[in-house]
Amino acid sequence: MTGKSIREDICEVGRRMYAKGFIAANDGNVSVRTAEGEIWTTPTGYCKGFLTPDVLVKVSAAGEVLEGNARPSSELKMHLCVYRKRGDVQAVVHAHPPFATAHAVAGIPLDRAYMPESVVVLGTIPIAKYGTPSTEEIPEAIAPFVQNHNGLLLENHGALTWGKDLQTAYALMEALEFNAHVSFLVRQMGMERELSHERVAQLVSLRQKMGFTGAVPKGAPCAPGVDVCFVQK
Repeated sequence: MTGKSIREDICEVGRRMYAKGFIAANDGNVSVRTAEGEIWTTPTGYCKGFLTPDVLVKVSAAGEVLEGNARPSSELKMHLCVYRKRGDVQAVVHAHPPFATAHAVAGIPLDRAYMPESVVVLGTIPIAKYGTPSTEEIPEAIAPFVQNHNGLLLENHGALTWGKDLQTAYALMEALEFNAHVSFLVRQMGMERELSHERVAQLVSLRQKMGFTGAVPKGAPCAPGVDVCFVQK
């Protein structure tokens, strides 16, 4: 991909996040790593719903500005942490989607096998310990989770996803928020049920064939022959 197309894609993702209510005002940030190992990122102080390619910033793997007049995202450090830990990752997305952020505030990880998609696409989404935005506290908090997950919740903050390309990283953010919404509704109903260990094992096999990686929910210890049963709290 050319620098121009990368920047256009970042702007498009910014518009989608803003339109879906995943971010408000100047919240959120997006980055893409190029084939040369450089990184295009959103600037700080700009609403991501109204970005134009000319305001984006290119930085080195160490975070040094290489191109652009604006300052890079103040939370670039956590993006760089993901790139250092995962050579296969080419894009990172950070947002504050309401239901996912509510889980992050409440301290509830997304680790239940409620639906096939929870297992196959998303996997488990842990919560990284709280850190002050723009400091090294957040990279230190997320570092233990990056290798074995494709996203996480930031305690009392928001959500972070990453992937082999920008489309994948953004799609995971949508999936994360959808699962958080379902989790919220299920808990409100007071009828939490999960897929059984056996059904989850089948989905894990499917997940592997589809090329997905990372930790997955374990499912519930249902009785033999029972596909879905209540969560044991």
